[in-house]
Amino acid sequence: MTSAQTTASRARPEGGVPKHVAIIMDGNNRWAKAHGLSSVRGHRAGVEAVRAVIRRAGERGVETLTLFAFSSENWRRPEAEVSALMELFLLALKREVRKLHEHGIRLSIIGERSGFSRSIQKHIEQAEALTAENRGLHLVIAANYGGRWDIARAARRLAGRVATGELAVETIDEAAVEGELCLGEVPPVDLCIRTSGEQRISNFLLWQMAYAEFHFTTTLWPDFDGAAFDAALDDFRSRKRRFGKTDEQVEDDDA
Repeated sequence: MTSAQTTASRARPEGGVPKHVAIIMDGNNRWAKAHGLSSVRGHRAGVEAVRAVIRRAGERGVETLTLFAFSSENWRRPEAEVSALMELFLLALKREVRKLHEHGIRLSIIGERSGFSRSIQKHIEQAEALTAENRGLHLVIAANYGGRWDIARAARRLAGRVATGELAVETIDEAAVEGELCLGEVPPVDLCIRTSGEQRISNFLLWQMAYAEFHFTTTLWPDFDGAAFDAALDDFRSRKRRFGKTDEQVEDDDA
């Protein structure tokens, strides 16, 4: 089986429900401004939307939900906002993880952790350890994450293995690269949702979204709820995923 065939077979969802949904949660600041509130209040409102979407994803049978919480470029935002975001992140790790564990949800955090305080790093480690054996929804939070960073990191790891003689250069293929990525063992993204009307991927899961379907909505993230998530899944179900094949070939495969 070729790499492309492997990707297609891994990515094809059962029953029209995407196995892996990734969301770029955008619009907290605009929502806050529209309501005459501070950016911090907007981010807090966004946490409520996260809870609603996690709940609905589990109900709909999604296997993996990846949320883009904080990009490697977000450090450029005003210092006060970044500080508030870090406080919210730490608070969520302290308060929400136990609830996730009670519902059988496995939590993973991807991204460059060295940029966070030691306290946040400690709570990330504890959260992942607590939920590691859970077999429900796999919730992935991308924090201080960038797709280019992810691919470059994989390249460094492969280069290190070549340097030690563990790996031969000629054996490096797509599967080898994928195995060194943050989500190497997770099925590729089937559906990427972006809120707030923006239509770009902003350096998010560049490799993993090679064959993803995209759903763009003008809804600001704090207003994105279970019904909006259902609408995105309905949109996904209407798509015909070809993975490089013709319509006729896809129809034959589905027959």
